[in-house]
Amino acid sequence: MNTKNITLNALFSVVMAVLSQIVITLGPVPFNLGVLGAFLTGLMLTPKNSLMVMAVYIVLGFVGLPVFAGFSGGAGVLFGMTGGYIIGYIFIAVISSAACKASHSFAPRIRTAFTASMMFLSLIICYAFGTAWFMFITGNTLPTSLAACVFPFIIPDLLKLITAFFLSKALKKRLYI
Repeated sequence: MNTKNITLNALFSVVMAVLSQIVITLGPVPFNLGVLGAFLTGLMLTPKNSLMVMAVYIVLGFVGLPVFAGFSGGAGVLFGMTGGYIIGYIFIAVISSAACKASHSFAPRIRTAFTASMMFLSLIICYAFGTAWFMFITGNTLPTSLAACVFPFIIPDLLKLITAFFLSKALKKRLYI
């Protein structure tokens, strides 16, 4: 670990905490910008560093710091209804990062399509993990859980994916990453 990596990891841990506070409550799962933070982390950092950032974010929340949506924290949040989605951020960040890294040898159009499709896959994995956890905790059926936790978020999360993709390109140029 060099100073640059430590600084970037700390920066993106803060980005996750800050973006998670921008909340609109739609139901049992709050709409926030944590997914955007996870995508940005993945696109900006290596898979190892992306994993570290998500681990730091989750551990900070687990020990009680108010880094989760709505300035919440603690084991109760992580083991509560939305905990699976928080853990799902790991998949988003690491898969997006690995895809970005793997695509460097591809032609530009293929690089974009590959990275975007892997980002979409990571979002589906986050949804699957989070929804399974939500069902386990609440006892709700799959259709009920999808209606509460996935369907309202698809379009906003796709917009976050697109935003992160283009924002990361601009940030990489300015941060010399």
